Amino acid sequence: MTLPESSRLQLTPDLNICRILNGLWQVSGAHGRIDPKKAIPSMFDYLDAGFTTWDLADHYGPAEDFIGEFRRQLVATRGEEALGNIQAFTKWVPRPGSMTRQWVEKNIDRSRQRMEVESLDLIQFHWWDYRDRNYLDALKQMAQLQAEGKIKHLALTNFDTEHLKIIIDAGIKILSNQVQYSLVDRRPQVKMEQFCQDHDIKLFTYGTVCGGLLSEKYLGKPEPGGTELSTASLRKYKNMIDAWGGWNLFQELLTVLQDIATQYKVSISNVAVRYILDQPTVAGVIIGARLGISEHIEDNARVFNMTLNAKDKEKIEAVLVKSQDLYQIVGDCGDEYRR
Repeated sequence: MTLPESSRLQLTPDLNICRILNGLWQVSGAHGRIDPKKAIPSMFDYLDAGFTTWDLADHYGPAEDFIGEFRRQLVATRGEEALGNIQAFTKWVPRPGSMTRQWVEKNIDRSRQRMEVESLDLIQFHWWDYRDRNYLDALKQMAQLQAEGKIKHLALTNFDTEHLKIIIDAGIKILSNQVQYSLVDRRPQVKMEQFCQDHDIKLFTYGTVCGGLLSEKYLGKPEPGGTELSTASLRKYKNMIDAWGGWNLFQELLTVLQDIATQYKVSISNVAVRYILDQPTVAGVIIGARLGISEHIEDNARVFNMTLNAKDKEKIEAVLVKSQDLYQIVGDCGDEYRR
């Protein structure tokens, strides 16, 4: 299987990425145990299929260690030059407080060591409490480390538009912001997208298939609850669906998506991902990879073999217009983490 050229994006002169990123939240422990002996071979399967770009974090269990081991095995089996074929985007999620040069560098160095890299491709910074403005100190220290070559590109995760503007106004160059964005959660369209367009900032999106709820598995099915929501993702996005409009409206959406998917011989998830990939400033969609447990490599590849036309989008919009305004209920991007 070879992905088409449309699957790639020249994000920066030194970063050519796959527009579907392999998400490693799924190895954190909240989605069941991952066997490292099965995980690394699975990572080779993704790479060989063209899914070369990984999204992870310092706190996703062994995710950074998996990247380090993957890199070691890649060099051992295919040579040093093969490392140029993968991109790994991590996150730093510190507790608020004083952000000294020593503390920031220590944490960046730890990620570099775990991932076996001289320079981090992209570090996505998250901050829990906006009232503590030390986040600006942390970013300034990280910008200095970037100038020294320990970080290639500086990015954010789950920052709202107001605080993204504060960071930009402080003279800090941000490449991207990672936010929740799906057919159910379209909050980025209110403020975030336009600001990012104006300042040449890209979006990486998660939750785009609602943890798997946007799929045939849930079409025509009774509302799940309790033990049926067996992963952290399913529980999280079921709550979002409840706020958005509830299970009956969600079934309307799945029915429309199924009609479109049948037309293109793809899956419901493919349609949901294609819709978000087509949005302004979206560089890529993150889809969770439960390494060694369940892969969706062939299904994900079909996203790049379809195009949604105006009529398709009108059908989808006819359902979405019936939903609640999550921006009014939850707030801007990332506000659900700071309530």
